[in-house]
Amino acid sequence: MTIVQKLAQQVLQQNTRAIARSISLIENETDSAQKESLLDALHSYCGRAVVWGITGPPGAGKSSLLDRFIGRLRRLNKTVAVIAVDPSSPFSGGAILGDRLRMQKHATDDGVFIRSMASRGHLGGVAGATADAIKVFDTAGFDFVIIETIGVGQTEIEVMELADLVLLVLVPGLGDEIQALKAGVMEIGDIFIINKKDLDGANRLKREVEYVLGLQENCTAKSTPPVCMTSATRDEGIDDTLSVITDYLEKIRGNGQLAARRKDRIEKELRHIASAKIMASAEHFLNIDSRLDSWVEDVFHKKVSPYKLLNRKIGEFLKELHWQ
Repeated sequence: MTIVQKLAQQVLQQNTRAIARSISLIENETDSAQKESLLDALHSYCGRAVVWGITGPPGAGKSSLLDRFIGRLRRLNKTVAVIAVDPSSPFSGGAILGDRLRMQKHATDDGVFIRSMASRGHLGGVAGATADAIKVFDTAGFDFVIIETIGVGQTEIEVMELADLVLLVLVPGLGDEIQALKAGVMEIGDIFIINKKDLDGANRLKREVEYVLGLQENCTAKSTPPVCMTSATRDEGIDDTLSVITDYLEKIRGNGQLAARRKDRIEKELRHIASAKIMASAEHFLNIDSRLDSWVEDVFHKKVSPYKLLNRKIGEFLKELHWQ
């Protein structure tokens, strides 16, 4: 049995150290062969966990709300893994905020695993390794895997490609509330949560959200995403919101939307892997790193145009593969 196969077996046995080591291996971009072997070994055990995404602007109380959800799910004897994506340190590359500090009361709970993951410059509000980390937690038997995004606004849309449902958390009092209702953000939420409902303007924000949702194409009374009101700090509205989430999951499981989303996720993954493999093969053949300076000089001195240069080089690559 190889080291990777042994690691995969330990993940199946819910070994905490093996789970942490597996995610570290996935985040490490220098050993793609071992990463691929690990994910291949885990593949047949994936697909059981329910994946939530929690996103929204900074200061909306995502972590506090998530802390309350974890507590409720644990009372139901459900296990929870959290991927808390944070901005990267410009010096170490590590996660700056470290969300596990905000959920310390769950730190000693064997049924909860919280992993802070640095974005490392990856756009979309999530880390590049998030999708593969979900598979590790899924294989380890966690009932729920919850992704908490960075919270940077309209770039947060990638979470919808990773999660079975997306919770968009909004909060009154950020100044211009309508900024939270921009196109590109409203479309990603399956369930909208107005947190800090005790603040002035919470009911007005709820009405504005419902109005904007009503303007969307193909929107009917039955299909309009639910809007919930909570106060994480006061522990209010959490049970009602969890009930709405449960009903929503049952609905999309029953009408086939959940299966369709998961198939769409696989399609995007296959496209991504294919693109990455083709790019790696082309870069290896073209030897770009060692030739790039020479190409820059040729383009700078007008000896050749960028498109002509690269079309010629890629043509040589395709000819080598007998594609031309």
